[in-house]
Amino acid sequence: MARAHRVAIIDDEADMRQSVSQWLALSGFETEAHATAEAALRSIDASFPGVVISDIRMPGMDGLALLRRLMALDASLPVILITGHGDVPMAVEAMRLGAYDFLEKPFNPERMNELVREAARARVSALENRALRRELSDGSSLMRKLVGQSEIMQRLREDILDLGQADGHVLIDGETGTGKTLVAHALHAVGPRAGKRFVTLACAGQDDATLIARLFGPVEDGAGLPLVEEARGGTLVLEDIEALGEAVQARLLAFINDQGSPGDTRIIAICNDHAPERTIEDALRPDLFFRLAALKITLPPLRQRGEDILTLFTAYGAEFAEEYGCAAPDVSAQEAAQLLQAPWPGNIRQLINIAERAVLQSRREGESILSLLMADNEASGGAITTEGKPLKDHVEAFERMLIDNTMRRHKGSVAAVMEELCLPRRTLNEKMAKYGLARADYTG
Repeated sequence: MARAHRVAIIDDEADMRQSVSQWLALSGFETEAHATAEAALRSIDASFPGVVISDIRMPGMDGLALLRRLMALDASLPVILITGHGDVPMAVEAMRLGAYDFLEKPFNPERMNELVREAARARVSALENRALRRELSDGSSLMRKLVGQSEIMQRLREDILDLGQADGHVLIDGETGTGKTLVAHALHAVGPRAGKRFVTLACAGQDDATLIARLFGPVEDGAGLPLVEEARGGTLVLEDIEALGEAVQARLLAFINDQGSPGDTRIIAICNDHAPERTIEDALRPDLFFRLAALKITLPPLRQRGEDILTLFTAYGAEFAEEYGCAAPDVSAQEAAQLLQAPWPGNIRQLINIAERAVLQSRREGESILSLLMADNEASGGAITTEGKPLKDHVEAFERMLIDNTMRRHKGSVAAVMEELCLPRRTLNEKMAKYGLARADYTG
């Protein structure tokens, strides 16, 4: 069940506070009422997860003074002001100062509901975007998103830590859906540029003239700085680098040469085109390729990541189950083997889609994971095989997934897991150590 949006109501008239609070509470909002602006400020801070409704005319600190204080705390906090007849010019001034909107007495309660609901949605979006920006500047958080204990993923995390500290430009290559943009964020966040500007540009689908103007200027009036200036001191990410035409490549090479060292602006180029007859070296002029590929990371396709596939499927399944308020579907031994052997042409993006569909199907006992997987791979032209992996690898991967799922379901209760899986404590401890599973990961 979604948590109710919070609304802080400030009015010196007790009847008004009570009526507004009751109406909003009946509409599903969580309300708190304050008789003075000073009292409200003691409970509202920059992380307040809701909307503020305040009368304008109050003794002591009035609504406009309160608005100024709240805008200083957080300019994205939605503040709705209640005005009396004849106070509309004052309300217009409040809008200029940053108020979300105003209601003139006597107001329609349904209109208030609608306005508060809109403002609450805006507040949720603002806080989510803020959390995302904070997460994308947190190197340790981003590194945790690169899930997997396979040798190839351990090497990738080490490469990111090493190259994040280096000063050269970086080329990121890999199949669609392998997480190249996430790796670009991680490279920025774990290095000395963390906290500096991180600017991205999708190069596909834009002509040379448009790309040159956006990157190097001149920009149209009011359109801000050219991106090479906006990213100065930080990181400029060029997605679909293979889409650059000759004229843009020449300007980009000149910019890199003029810079001399990437110490000013680091470029991370991402290649997304993997047509078998064309490589990134074919797409770029050689001198630009060698400048951009001074440091290179190639992301592994999902099919090469072994039991990471089951780890990812379990993690995303648990995430979607929580979101939809249902149990994550059980994965049979046959389904685990097929997940491991699937070609995964869409890589992690494809796995996420199947995990979500499996959770949705499990709520109404629809298609099995296996049928979803086979239909998805047939549609994309891939075929599931059981070749290329010894039986021991299948058994160990399934065993790890089974222990992981059971620990999640019992929230880290070792006794409950021992009972369900019929394992003595010593055997369970040995297997958890072998598979890199820790009880602390499930007890939060």
